Parts: sequence; structure tokens; C-alpha cells
Amino acid sequence: MQKLERRNTYTPTGAPQAHGNCDPVIKHGHNVQVLQSLKTLSNNSDVDQQPKEAEQDLRVPVLNMRGRPLMPTGPAKARHLLEKCKAKVVSRKPFTIQLLYASGETKQDATLGVDSGYNHIGISAASNKKELMSLEINLRTDIPRKLQEKKMYRRNRRNRKWHRSARFDNRGREDSWFAPSIQHKLNSHIRIVKKIRQLLPVTKIVVEVANFDIQKIKNPLIRGKQYQKGEKFGFWNLREYVLHRDSYNCQHPGCKHKKDKVLVVHHINGKSEGATDRPRELITLHEKCHKDHHNDKNTLPKVKIKQFKPETFMTIVRWKLVNKLRELFPDIQVEHTYGYVTKHKRIRQKLPKSHSNDAFVIADGDSQQRCKTILSKQIRRNNRGIQLNRKGFKPSIRRQRYNLQPKDIVRYNNREYRVKGVHCKGSRVILSVIKKSIAVKKIELIYYGKSFFHPVPPLVKTSGFPGGVL
Repeated sequence: MQKLERRNTYTPTGAPQAHGNCDPVIKHGHNVQVLQSLKTLSNNSDVDQQPKEAEQDLRVPVLNMRGRPLMPTGPAKARHLLEKCKAKVVSRKPFTIQLLYASGETKQDATLGVDSGYNHIGISAASNKKELMSLEINLRTDIPRKLQEKKMYRRNRRNRKWHRSARFDNRGREDSWFAPSIQHKLNSHIRIVKKIRQLLPVTKIVVEVANFDIQKIKNPLIRGKQYQKGEKFGFWNLREYVLHRDSYNCQHPGCKHKKDKVLVVHHINGKSEGATDRPRELITLHEKCHKDHHNDKNTLPKVKIKQFKPETFMTIVRWKLVNKLRELFPDIQVEHTYGYVTKHKRIRQKLPKSHSNDAFVIADGDSQQRCKTILSKQIRRNNRGIQLNRKGFKPSIRRQRYNLQPKDIVRYNNREYRVKGVHCKGSRVILSVIKKSIAVKKIELIYYGKSFFHPVPPLVKTSGFPGGVL
């Protein structure tokens, strides 16, 4: 016979009550056999049912009359405040309300955890009892490609003004200069922290920093003086090393010019794939095989090469980010932590690997009530080259900025839509759901799609209330 669990009749004072499942059956008059199959749960910590507040997976930031952040509230309370015209909607992403009456300044201490990264950022703000906000943001990765396009257009314009003196040597750089792609990601981290600081009463910021040894990642057995003897040690230049490494033989798998004696060094991937001059991205080819490859006659297969951009980014900006936050928020305690500490805390709490969970443990999260994670994506706000002709080519670059852009939220026929595209020189737009061209005159703008875009879950209908509609 199966041994029954010994029931503990003692219930702690602060424990939530476990709801019995016999009452509904008794009220409907079922027989005794059904009642015997339904048993109440033991009052231990493993089966304690959370109160109804645990079902609330969304927090609504609240601002006072002066625009200062207060403790966030739940959707139900926000709905009541809006219905009674005691608050107004001031932001949709994330959904934020502002009180229209004088309130107290009682706040709890909140810690903001930042899981910084090259492609993803994890954000979590938690108090002693609850997690106030959870975000996962995907950053833009097209900055280098856009800069290459900008360089092409700029050189074309410059070549038309050949009579002007050269300007390549009259521009100095500061010691703290970063590459534009690195600087953009660093600024994105700071912008996100600033935005959350305006919505939540943050009293402490903790940032995860890391320092990666690229040589150690490539060769785990490297030691001491071996750091001074890299791949090209003992060779005059990069080309000599690549030719020696390949034994002066063509590396094309389908080589058809074995009698060709002229050898060249070829990049495996092009500029669009982020090619660099690292030895592992170069191979030896016959000159004729090299020409056939670029003439699409006998092309080489694409090879995926391990990139160390995330590791390099974290090594470069780790202290720059912490020092910048300390400079911007002198009244807040800014600290840093390390990846191995975050990993230990996450494993101890048995949490799966994710950016939001890492940010939660960075924010000293332990047993707080979690909230729903909002997935966000950084997009390009002003896109000047979205218009294509019927054959898919760009006849010209649009110079003016239209009033409406993709991802903007508009109202049409008393319903909300998201703009998918703009055409006819900005006079008409295409809506995402109905996929129909609508004149701009028939559309009412609700919210501009900012650079950090994420779909907002429907919270309340605020039609007729201050602040517009959701």
C-alpha cells in the first residue's frame, strides 16, 4: 500500500493559505465516493498557494504630480485611477501613468541590475518583496554596415570636389575615443538606465563587468612568454605567414589551375560578413582561381569564422560604463559585479540561463515575486532608403523626413494599427494588419515608434480619459 504523507497541522502565520477543493463538490451534492477522492493539501511550504497578487505579472510605473517616480502599481489599480480621472497616461512603452492629485513620497529601496552585453541587455529592477521591471533588449547590429554605406556616399561626394584641399589629416581624436559601433552600444546602455531611472525609484545600480583574454580563449594552454609569440612570430609580414602556413599550395577545393605559379592571399569572407586581416580569415589561392571566384565561375564556399566582438566590447567598455553611470547619478550607489558571481547565484536559485534571470540575480534578487519579462528590440527610427521601385532597386535616396515612419502607432476607423511603410512621397501609409494603403489625412497619430520598440500588451482602454488611448 502507498504510504500517506504525514500531515502537518501547524500553519505559519505569514504563509499563504492552501485552498481546499471539497467545498464546490459539497455544494453541488455529489456522492461520498467523489468526496473521498478529493483531499486537501498539506500545509507545508512546497504546496503553499500564492495569493491572487502572484497572478499579476505586470507592473505599471507611477509618477507623482511633479513627474517624480513612485512605487509601481498593478493593472487593476491603474485602471481605477484612470476611470476616476485621478491619473493620466504619459507613456505607452512601457505603460506609465501620472497622478493628478497630491500624494505621499513614501518609497521602497529598489536595486537595478544591468546584464550588459554586445547584442543583448538584461534589465531587472527589484525591491525587497517584488520585482518591479524585467526587460530583455536586442541591440542593433547593422551599425558597421551603415557606416560603410555612409563612407561610400561621402567619398563619392568628395571626389566631385577634387579642387578642395585634403582634409584627412586635420581631424584629431580624443583619448577616450571609441569606434562608432562601440560608442553606439555604450550610449544605448546609458539611455536605457536613464529611462528606467525616470520611471522607478532606483536607489542602487549594479552592473556586471567582464574582462576576456582572447589569447586564452583561442589557446587554453597558453602560458607566460607564449603571449609574446603569436601566430606570425618569426615572419616578416602577414602574407609570408599565410603562404608558409598553406605550404605554398592553393587551398581551393575545386582548383582547376594547378599549373599556375602565381599565388595570392584571399579573404574567405567579404566586407559584408565582417572580414578582417586575421590569419584565420586568409587563405592561399592561385591567381586564376582568385579571379574565377570573383567572377562567380568557381566560387569558394562560405566559412563561418568565430568572431570575438562581444568579448572585445565587454573588455573595452566595462569601466567606461560604470564610471559614466557614477558621473550621471552621483546620488545613487553604483556598484559592479562579475560573471562568475552571477552564475553562482543563478545556479543556486535553479534559474535557467537568460538575460532577464541574470539581471534579476545581479539586482540582489532571491525570493522576490517575479514579473513578466518584456522583450524589446532596438530599431532604426529614421530610415531614408525604404522606397523601392517595382524591380527592387532604389532609384534615389529620399532626402526629406516624413511625418510618419514605420512602427508608429496610429488610429484609423477608431482602431489602432502600426505603420508598416510610407509611400507616395509621404502622403500615404500602409498599415500592418489590414495591409492597405491609407491617406495620411485619414489617420490620427497616437505614438511615435522610438528606437527601442516592443509590443505593448493591452492593459486598459483609456478612451475618453486623460492621456489618450492605449
